[in-house]
Amino acid sequence: MFSDDTIAAISTPLGRSGIGIVRLSGRDSIRTADRIFVSAGNTPLKNIPTHRLIYGHIVDAKNEIVDEVMVSVMKSPRSYTREDIVEINCHGGPVPIRKILELVLKAGARLAEPGEFTRRAFLNGRIDLAQAEAVLDVINSLTEESRKAAVEQLRGGLSSKIETIKEKMTELTAFVEAYIDFPEEDIELPSMEDMKKKASIIRNSLKELIEGARYGVILRDGIKTAIIGRPNVGKSSLLNALLEQDRAIVTESPGTTRDVIEEYLNIQGIPVRIMDTAGIREVKDIAEKEGVKRSLRTMENADLVLLVLDGSRALHDTDRELVARSMTKNTILVINKIDLPQKAEISEIRAEKGPGKQAVKVSATERTGLDELKEKVVETALKGKTSYGTGMITNVRHVQALETALRSIESFSGKVEKLSPEFLSVELRDALDAIGEILGATTPEDVLNKIFNDFCIGK
Repeated sequence: MFSDDTIAAISTPLGRSGIGIVRLSGRDSIRTADRIFVSAGNTPLKNIPTHRLIYGHIVDAKNEIVDEVMVSVMKSPRSYTREDIVEINCHGGPVPIRKILELVLKAGARLAEPGEFTRRAFLNGRIDLAQAEAVLDVINSLTEESRKAAVEQLRGGLSSKIETIKEKMTELTAFVEAYIDFPEEDIELPSMEDMKKKASIIRNSLKELIEGARYGVILRDGIKTAIIGRPNVGKSSLLNALLEQDRAIVTESPGTTRDVIEEYLNIQGIPVRIMDTAGIREVKDIAEKEGVKRSLRTMENADLVLLVLDGSRALHDTDRELVARSMTKNTILVINKIDLPQKAEISEIRAEKGPGKQAVKVSATERTGLDELKEKVVETALKGKTSYGTGMITNVRHVQALETALRSIESFSGKVEKLSPEFLSVELRDALDAIGEILGATTPEDVLNKIFNDFCIGK
């Protein structure tokens, strides 16, 4: 349940830094801060004009100085939450900032829940739910492209598109429901053909957003990419080459990598969560056996598999088994060690790789072929699409809502000539409810809790 009491939290990461911020929001935030703050001119914060910084000190119950600070006051409604907000800018060490938070809580505030500041911004109507989710996406953005997509959503690019679709749905629903509610008024429904046309426009808009979601979700969450292969085919060397640093240990001894090593790689603005895995072979060592299990599990859960083969050796039965296992996955065959005399027949590799599988030749140690491999990673993951314009879908929750709305609209279109207006109205209402979940108009409380629990406490 929404409350407008005064909340407080540390809004900057704990640790040593130049500045730390304790944030307050709520109807008594200014009065609460005034109880522990003394300005240089003894001017109370309540008398400070909005959006001003004022110098002074935080003091404890004994009137002893805790820290030298700058305090900003942002009065309702011109603030992040549309409530009165006070931000105490203190020295960024963990001791002073925690002490100040402790004093703020003793002065009457309560500790904020995760995401409660942004939740209040949403509940007070400053932003819609899609924009609220974009706040976290900006914070968690992994590349410049993902940051741009998040900022575009925060500015309302997606919300504008959703609102346009919602208006068209509402207009169509209004025609149908007017006929139901006022039959004695002889309200004439649009022709079946007109209703089909209106539904078709809505359906195409929904499909366009859903299609663009593949690129958007990848920008937000990244591509889970597993490097798979037998021991000593060059998996760790490939990881190091792609990262341009020695992240994984490389030796001639098989079984050096025994656990999954994860790193993020930026390829053409796409965040790639790349995972180096233990070499897959028959083993007796308990630790290495567990590593092999984790490798296979990582392969199954990956969005993309880089199956590394040693081009300087003939294909092994394990290579063939891994190719067979990867048939249902997005897989790129990486033929490594092309700087050495080649023994793996290219024709044999082509026969083994199966339909639709791509092969790239590289030398991880010589750093050759890597640009082509990166191109193939992006091409395979995005299926040739590299841009969907502004206002794209980046959130799986939004995709699910759009797909629900699309099913309802398609059901409506298929039943226009068969069902009475009462039943047609149900389909349209279901579509409107699904769209409303994206912006927060019809989102259940448990879904809201899950969304905002992913935020840090100070945001």
